[in-house]
Amino acid sequence: MDAGSRSISSGKSCAAAQRPLQEAGSRPYMPSLSTRNPSAKCYGDRFIPDRSAMDMDVAHYLLTEGKKDKENAAASPSKEAYRRLLAEKLLNNRTRILAFRNKPPEPENVFAADTVSSHQAKPAKQRRYIPQSAERTLDAPDLVDDYYLNLMDWGSSNVLSIALGDTMYLWDASSGSTSELVTVEEDNGPITSVSWAPDGRHLAIGLNSSDIQLWDTSSSRLLRTLKGVHESRVGSLAWNNNILTTGGMDGRIVNNDVRIRDHAVQTYQGHSQEVCGLKWSGSGQQLASGGNDNLLHIWDVSMASSMPSAGRNQWLHRLEDHTAAVKALAWCPFQSNLLATGGGGSDRCIKFWNTHTGACLNSVDTGSQVCSLLWNKNERELLSSHGFTQNQLTLWKYPSMVKMAELTGHTSRVLFMAQSPDGCTVASASADETLRFWNVFGTPEVAKPAPKASHTGMFNSSFAHIR
Repeated sequence: MDAGSRSISSGKSCAAAQRPLQEAGSRPYMPSLSTRNPSAKCYGDRFIPDRSAMDMDVAHYLLTEGKKDKENAAASPSKEAYRRLLAEKLLNNRTRILAFRNKPPEPENVFAADTVSSHQAKPAKQRRYIPQSAERTLDAPDLVDDYYLNLMDWGSSNVLSIALGDTMYLWDASSGSTSELVTVEEDNGPITSVSWAPDGRHLAIGLNSSDIQLWDTSSSRLLRTLKGVHESRVGSLAWNNNILTTGGMDGRIVNNDVRIRDHAVQTYQGHSQEVCGLKWSGSGQQLASGGNDNLLHIWDVSMASSMPSAGRNQWLHRLEDHTAAVKALAWCPFQSNLLATGGGGSDRCIKFWNTHTGACLNSVDTGSQVCSLLWNKNERELLSSHGFTQNQLTLWKYPSMVKMAELTGHTSRVLFMAQSPDGCTVASASADETLRFWNVFGTPEVAKPAPKASHTGMFNSSFAHIR
């Protein structure tokens, strides 16, 4: 509160209120106290006019009688004509104010036309049509109804792989043909996980016996079998260039360099139960792992490489927000540090994470078990597949998480989803033993050619002498 306000509340004298100005050496001219009106009140540094010296009767006469005298005075002819013209043209025709009689002339400058057209509002983008039924349905007999497994993947060569019991099938999306790659021995089966290498030619298969097989699908040839990596079944696989990361029921996560004989180069130990979800980020710098222990871990390559001994068990983030198994994992294609995760039946939530800080950005209760998640590569959308009770696919708008569509047709939980290389078609596999294809992410404007097999030579030379 300033000095003037304090003088009002404390009731100090007028001279005391002016003392700070005197001390500052800039005292303004003020009349002496003897010349002031005795009835004037002191309000510190505020000036409030006092009308006690005004003659109110004279003021009232000047405001009323003087106006009547002016009205009675004869107006000059020129003023009367101006008043009449003003009333006729303007005051009685107010609707014409700021209105054109005709359209304005077209601009003569050719550059002006270009400027106008360039600033015209762009037409609103039409909402994409989302078919409510699958465009194709295939039988998938003997599909294992197990939430913790990962039995389907769509490779960069546009070939879908799906494990049905002990047999691995390949469906070529370009021709629509189906072929059988391998039927494993009963003692090793069933197949528990599958993942395409980045080249779209080599396929990794995890088995219930804890073995991992590496296949060349172009020649249907078994190239290598990794043994002793895990103590029990291998339910999750993820590639990061030449590194094949495997997750087992023993809770271990192992990085395997397929180019060398001693392939196990790194081990992450953070889960106490089965690892059911593994996904590398697009940059290949971070690995997300989800387990049946309701835990989500973020592992960073730089931490492991800088601390080769301590980094074996060191995670970047240990996230405990989910209340059920964490299987559904999806890295965002347009924001490298954004991860979406889904929880099992007693959790039912989709959560979004900043993997740099470990912060949970949002959590959405979907009302049912979240089995898998896929991002739209062309739009800010997320697709989730669910279990009990609706067994549906739900398309969400990100980040508002408004439901855009719900796709129904499966009669049991939708355990697995895979995305075509162009990012538009989604395949869903359900415990109802059907495989359905949905045109949920639209049609690409320009068809993208399948990437070349850049690692083919590396794989061939690596597996040729290693068994």
